[in-house]
Amino acid sequence: MASLPVEVVYGLYFGILTGLVPAAVAWLLGFGFRYVTGVTVPGLAVVVLSVAIAGASGGLMALADPSITQSDNQVRLTVALLVVLMGSLYAHNRGDAFANDIPRKMSLRKLTERSLSTDVVELVGGRGQVSVTVTGEVGDIEGYPPVPLDIRTGIRNGEWTFPADIPLVELESRFADRLQNEFDLAAVEVRIDERARATVTAAAPVGGLSKRLPAGKRAVSVTALVPTGLAQGDEVVVVTDGGTETVTATVASVESVVEALSEPEDDEDDADAPKAAPRAPTAVGGEGRVTLAVDRGEVEPLLGSDVDRFVVASRGVRREFELVSLLRRAGKRFSRLSVGADGPLDGVTLGKVGVRDAYGVAVLAVRHGGNWTIAPRGDQAVSAGDTVYAVGSRSDLTRFEEVVA
Repeated sequence: MASLPVEVVYGLYFGILTGLVPAAVAWLLGFGFRYVTGVTVPGLAVVVLSVAIAGASGGLMALADPSITQSDNQVRLTVALLVVLMGSLYAHNRGDAFANDIPRKMSLRKLTERSLSTDVVELVGGRGQVSVTVTGEVGDIEGYPPVPLDIRTGIRNGEWTFPADIPLVELESRFADRLQNEFDLAAVEVRIDERARATVTAAAPVGGLSKRLPAGKRAVSVTALVPTGLAQGDEVVVVTDGGTETVTATVASVESVVEALSEPEDDEDDADAPKAAPRAPTAVGGEGRVTLAVDRGEVEPLLGSDVDRFVVASRGVRREFELVSLLRRAGKRFSRLSVGADGPLDGVTLGKVGVRDAYGVAVLAVRHGGNWTIAPRGDQAVSAGDTVYAVGSRSDLTRFEEVVA
C-alpha cells in the first residue's frame, strides 16, 4: 500500500481525469436551465448526475488500467469523489452566474437586426443623425377612412430627423409614434430600409371629440400644470382638494397655453387677423388646459374642485394594431364582402364550402341575420346579403371576391 500523500495525489489525479466531463455537463446544465427558464437547477440534482457520469468515466478508465482504482483504504477514491463533486458544483455555479449576467431577450430578429447604411448618416455636433425620406404614396389602412390629401402631403414633404445610433426596428417605432402624434392619426404603420427610405400607411384622424370618447365617459376640461409631452390617449391621475381626492382619466385633447403665449407676435399687416391658440399634438409643458374623459360619476367632483397635481400613468407599449401590422408585413390583406345570391356561399355553411382549402383565405367575421359572429366555426350558416370579413393574400382575396359576389 502506498503512503497517504501518494494516495491523495492519486486521488487528485483520478478526480481531475474523471471530473472534466461532469464539470462541463454541470456548466451547460446550469447555464441552459437558468438562461431559458430563469430558475436555478438544485445542487442535489447536479451532484447525482455528476457522480453518475464520473462513475461511468472511472469504470472505463479502470478497464484500461485496473491499478488506478486499487487502494486498500479507498483514500484515492474518496479524494477523487470530492474533486468531482467540488468541480461539478463550481462549474454549475459559474454557468448559472454567466446566464444571469448576459441578456436573455435574444431572438432571431435580434441576431439578424437590420441597421442603417453608413453613407446616409450625417454628423451634426459630434453625433450621428439620419433624415428619413418618405417614398411613394402614403397608403391607407384597410378598415379606416382614407387619409386627407393635406395630411398625405405633410407626411411626404416633412423633414424627419432621428438619431442614427438606434436599430431600424426602434427607428420605425419612433417614426410611427411621431407621425401619429403630429397628425393625430388613428393608426400608423412604417417600414424603413437601410437607406432611410420609409414606406408609410396610415389611418385618418378620428373626427370630433364625441367620437373619441369611450362609451359611458364624459369630457371635462381642467387647467393644470401639464407635463411636457402629454398627448391624446395618455392615462392620467388628477389629484384634487389638497390631495384627498384622486380621479383616474384619459386625455381626450390637450392645449398648451405656454406655447400659445410664447408665439412670436404677428406682423403689423396681420394685426387684424384673429389669433387662435394652436392645439398641439403633444404639450410643450407648463400651465395648460386639458380635456379629460372621465366616468359619469366623476364629472361633478372634478368640476367643483381645484387640481393640485396632474400625474401621468404608464400605459406600456401600444399593441392595438400589432396583429394587423404583422399580417400586412406577411403579405396579407383584409376585405369586406357581401355574399351574392346563387353564389357558392348562398345557403350553406362555411365548413361545407371549405373556404380556407378552396380559396386560401380565412373568414374572420360573418354578419348573418343581423348578428355578428367573430371567428366563426365550420357550422356557421351564410346566405345572400350577409357580410363577410376575410383575410388572405391579394390574389386569393380577389379570386374569392369574384366568386362570392
